[in-house]
Amino acid sequence: MDTSFGIRLLLISLLCVLLQIPSLQSLVEWDKLAIHAGQWWRIVSGNFSHTNLAHLSMNLAGLWVICYLFRPSWRSTVIVTLISATVIGITLLFTDIRYYLGLSGVLHALFAYGALQEALQGRKSSWLLVLGVTIKVAWENIYGASEATSQLIAAAVATQAHAIGFSVGLALALLVALYHTRLQHNP
Repeated sequence: MDTSFGIRLLLISLLCVLLQIPSLQSLVEWDKLAIHAGQWWRIVSGNFSHTNLAHLSMNLAGLWVICYLFRPSWRSTVIVTLISATVIGITLLFTDIRYYLGLSGVLHALFAYGALQEALQGRKSSWLLVLGVTIKVAWENIYGASEATSQLIAAAVATQAHAIGFSVGLALALLVALYHTRLQHNP
């Protein structure tokens, strides 16, 4: 990871930390009623605020680890983050969730995107990562999330957001692979 990428990740991290300030958090959290009242920015901004410092720390650690593991370009990181945050925020409007905070859905998108992209580029071991995240998301949606995690973050784990992010990440990796395949066959 180059220095400028690390600085950009630090900026995302600082944004998340700033959005923990209660007066700011109340303006950005994903709140279904506020979104229906016209506060559309919350569709994306709620992904960058967290329920508490443990939640924030876990999500930021996940962001840094995922970016270290897959070393995505800054451009792909921003695109996957914004698209997945938007799709998560919109899709959750059709669930029974009233409030949503956290980056974990986006993290599932980044992980799925990075793992599938590597696998499609020929790194066979990355298929195990794709399989692992698939099993994790399926498990959570069948049996629920860890009670310990819910207690740590002082909220129910939004497994729907994990599944949505996972699906968006896989779809984006497939679209990128198809795009590159078309470029190679139609120069």
